[in-house]
Amino acid sequence: MVRERIADDIYVFSSRRYAQVTAGAVLTGEGVVLIDTLFYPDETRAVKEFIEKRLGLIVRYVINTHYHADHTLGTYLFPGAQVISHTRCRELLDEVGRNGLEEMKSQSPEFEEAEVILPDVIFEAGWLNIYLGGKTIRLLHCPGHSPDLVCVMVVDDHILFASDAVMPVPTIFDGSYSDLTKSLNGMLEMKLDGVVRGHGEVILRGEVKDLINSDLSYLGNIRQAVKEVVDRGEPEATLERISIESCGKSRLPLNGFVTDLHQANLRKLFHEISDTA
Repeated sequence: MVRERIADDIYVFSSRRYAQVTAGAVLTGEGVVLIDTLFYPDETRAVKEFIEKRLGLIVRYVINTHYHADHTLGTYLFPGAQVISHTRCRELLDEVGRNGLEEMKSQSPEFEEAEVILPDVIFEAGWLNIYLGGKTIRLLHCPGHSPDLVCVMVVDDHILFASDAVMPVPTIFDGSYSDLTKSLNGMLEMKLDGVVRGHGEVILRGEVKDLINSDLSYLGNIRQAVKEVVDRGEPEATLERISIESCGKSRLPLNGFVTDLHQANLRKLFHEISDTA
């Protein structure tokens, strides 16, 4: 686990073991707001030890930005915290999350003690504010990567924990092209001093708008490329010839895993466009 201090009272933790997935901690005199957990229990335990033993603080709230296990699985390690999410996240954890965890347990003893923790504070529309120790933490529904995703704004610091709404390559295969486009356009209207992505490096103030515009450009490019394949009546296998570079993104981040995400995006759009053609 890699720890980075991005403000006096804000830390970002990045996994060394799984796709550079990130979690964050906002420190206050009344406790800590933890934004997501890491996938592997040993890395989340390292986050917990840093907060509780090194800093001498307690985690008051855990925010689940969306139901995917790489962001929520470690929630069970904070039994004294109140867990907050979007309504749909709670539903998906109860449905999909339980089945996924049982499969993980059957494959690896590392997850034997893990359990799905359902959020006890949920919201559905607009935003939800947490007020703690003089800090305002705002949860905003930003679907697209998945239907339940929330971004988390540290209001006083103008830092947005964007979760997987912002990644080295935008992903829509578990969500919606139109929803993600709308969410990213909404971020362009925010005054942000930094963006913490769900995977990968933190984006600093001067880079934020360029990054979001690059993501929007990529989404437009893949939609156009897939539409041309469908219009020509070509089979789904043709999508393999549409490289991530030709759509405006690099294949290098996340040790090349972004190419798999790119192909999943193309397949999602292929079926959507074909069904409406």
